[in-house]
This record gives sequence, C-alpha cells and structure tokens, in this order.
Amino acid sequence: MTTQPSLHTSLSPALLHLYDLSDSIVVIIDVLRATSTIATALYNGASSVIPVDSVAECIALGNQLGAITAGERDGKVAEGLTYGNSPFEYPRNFIANKTLVLTTTNGTKLLHMALNNGAPAIITGSFPNLTAVADFVVAQKRNVVLGCAAWKDRFNLEDTLFAGAVISRIKSHFHINCDSSQMAESLYLEAKPDLFNFMKEKNASHYLRLSGYGLEKDISYCLTADSANVLPVYKNGRLIVQE
Repeated sequence: MTTQPSLHTSLSPALLHLYDLSDSIVVIIDVLRATSTIATALYNGASSVIPVDSVAECIALGNQLGAITAGERDGKVAEGLTYGNSPFEYPRNFIANKTLVLTTTNGTKLLHMALNNGAPAIITGSFPNLTAVADFVVAQKRNVVLGCAAWKDRFNLEDTLFAGAVISRIKSHFHINCDSSQMAESLYLEAKPDLFNFMKEKNASHYLRLSGYGLEKDISYCLTADSANVLPVYKNGRLIVQE
C-alpha cells in the first residue's frame, strides 16, 4: 500500500517553525489581499511578481529593474509607493509583460520565512486560484504545509477558510493528522454557502479593516473561486506562472 503524503495547516507565521518544511510544498495564503493580487497580476499577463520584505527594498529594486513598485502596510498603500495591494489595480492593459515588486504586511513576510526554513517548493494560493492550487498539490504527491499569513501573527478567518477549501477538495489524497486542518475544513464547510456574508456576520477583523476603507469589492473578489486560476510558483526570487 502506498503511503500518502501528509498535509498540515499552520494557522499563523508564529507557528510555522513547528512544521518540517524541508520536504514539503508550502502554500502561502494571504487572501486579503496579497496572494489574490499576485494571482490576478500573473493571470493578467505580468511577467513576474517579486515579493520583498521592506518598502525600501521594494523601491530600490523597482528603480533597478524599471518595475512597478507596490505594496501596503496595514491595508493602505505604503508610503513611498505608487500602487497598493488591490487586485483591481492590475488589469491586463496595465500589468501585461511587466514586473511587479510587491511588499505586504503579512504575505511577503511569510514567504521569506518559509524560504529561510528550508522549503524546497513554494506556491501562493487564494480563492481566485483555488483549483490551480488544489490540482497542483495533488499532482505533486508530496507533503504539503498550508501556511496562513494571518494578521501580524494573529489568527485570521479568511486564510483559514481558504486552507479549508483546499482540504475539502484534496483530503482523499493526503494523510491528515492535524487538528488545525480539521478545524479549517469545518469552518469552510460552514461558510461555503456565502463566504462574504460569513466574514461579515462573524465581524472578521480583516473584513472590518478593509470595509472601513470602502473595500468591500476587493473582499468579495478575493473570496471568489477561480477568477484568476493560474499557479504562481516561486523560482529564483520571483513568482511566475507554472507552465
């Protein structure tokens, strides 16, 4: 009998060190909004997205490469950058064939943590590319860690819901002995009929934060499955579309 690969869910970057990443595909999940925006930019023809930790590095690299520099801190466009973290800022007629250098509060930080902890393969996931993520991790037949970016190390609802959505699709292909994965799937199944209203009714912190800036349209898009169904893979410092 073939032993199935394992699947675990890390609910926060503060918990990532508890998981062995050395032989795992790590899925970076930052639904609102980094990984939704990454999928959207690549779907709309960006040549690559370069995730960086700091605003200063973002600006320096953008100047060096002649790239678009973008990012947010606490849900707003970061000081010194022209563009933010909204998927609607990256339509095809703007982003096609360009490089986007992106820095965000939680998602890019988690990606670099996964790298530093020895992850051999990193992809990014959100509802807009749910099917691409699910299909890829099944096909790879390797251990998977679903890494939620959370919010400044605190648990958040939307990243856990996405982890649950992936698990509900692929669990028959994996050995799952992980309470956070079971919880994520249970939450997702409860929320599945209407993810947006689930976030709203639960007073999800990120829902309140972004709706306070009038960004309900962003929230709704980021919770919609397969609107930008490409697979961003991290190679040589860049996220590119898996061919």
